[in-house]
Amino acid sequence: MSTTLSAAGPAAVAAAEPARQVDPAEHAHAGELAFLAAYDDGARPPGWRLTPRAVVTFIVGSDELTLPKGARGGELPAKLAITRKFVGDRALVERCVVTLAGERGLLLVGEPGTAKSMLSELLSAAVCGTSELVVQGTAGTTEDQLRYGWNYALLLAGGPSPEALVPSPVLTAMRSGAVARVEEITRCLPEVQDAMVSILSDRRIAVPELSGTAGATIHAAPGFTLIATANLRDRGVSEMSAALKRRFNFETVGPIPDLAAETALVGRQAKAALDRVRTPFGVDEAVLEALVTAFRDLRAGRSVEGWEVERPSTVMSTAEAVAVATSLGLAAAYFPGDRDVLSLLPAHLQGVVCKDDPADGAKLLGYWDGAVRRRAEEGSRLWTQLWELRDVLKS
Repeated sequence: MSTTLSAAGPAAVAAAEPARQVDPAEHAHAGELAFLAAYDDGARPPGWRLTPRAVVTFIVGSDELTLPKGARGGELPAKLAITRKFVGDRALVERCVVTLAGERGLLLVGEPGTAKSMLSELLSAAVCGTSELVVQGTAGTTEDQLRYGWNYALLLAGGPSPEALVPSPVLTAMRSGAVARVEEITRCLPEVQDAMVSILSDRRIAVPELSGTAGATIHAAPGFTLIATANLRDRGVSEMSAALKRRFNFETVGPIPDLAAETALVGRQAKAALDRVRTPFGVDEAVLEALVTAFRDLRAGRSVEGWEVERPSTVMSTAEAVAVATSLGLAAAYFPGDRDVLSLLPAHLQGVVCKDDPADGAKLLGYWDGAVRRRAEEGSRLWTQLWELRDVLKS
């Protein structure tokens, strides 16, 4: 190893890009973004990298597109199919894009695990080329994280100055005409939320410490706007004020309505998670469908056949289904031959169902005695196997 490092030289080692578990959307899909920028040369709102139509295409995907003559440059392919990244209503994505084009705040609301954050990231990456101007809302989020702070060494040495000011991600987005993101806005305290009212109304931030200088007011550049997310199930620390709500267009992101689409998404996301650890994904399609079917039944309170199902307190989200599918895939890879992957499903479901209330284990047992048993009686081999695993839920 030492010989290799010596031959490469310390500069080459230092310049090596560190490995990432997950790339931001603008890096993971850089080729598609560059292709769409060349493919559609139509009108773009101020500061936008793509046209609104191209932003929608980037998110919902398309069949193979062909670059117009003369548009190909560099290493762009002549043809490219755009992958579908968000499984949801195209009209919802179009409304989000129209909101951002009008430089109005966008608030994505919905149950936990419905890909609100992913949609926020995809929108900002396509619109302005970066999704990393983000503030994570918590009970500990401060107003400085939305406005600005100070480099106290410079502040003590020379007093308030533009050089000593430390911009927040929101302020950076205002200066550059980009999209800022605030995750879990309802978990921020009221005084922190109030700071967003003036930012979205006046489109400027006053810096009293620099009063009398050119830097006393920082104005938003054309293109600046803000995307926030909030969970319907978790009200968070404080309710949004009416004044702040008026500054946003609300869009509700719901669960995936189609079983096949959700199953495909869960399988794709779980496979990607295993690809990151260089492990093959060995979960059968039928097991994935059974997993997603159980999640959908428990989420809706009704089976696909119309049988009543008692809903647990926990949100049976697609994100949780991906986590279970990933765990099944890892078990199949690291403990091959030890047991059938399907036999692991009941215990993993129990772990999800009982997260919020251990007593909800009885509801899962009721689901087994109802929908699972009835499917087994109808002759389904897979559901018969699951029914035979009922005793796992008693332990």
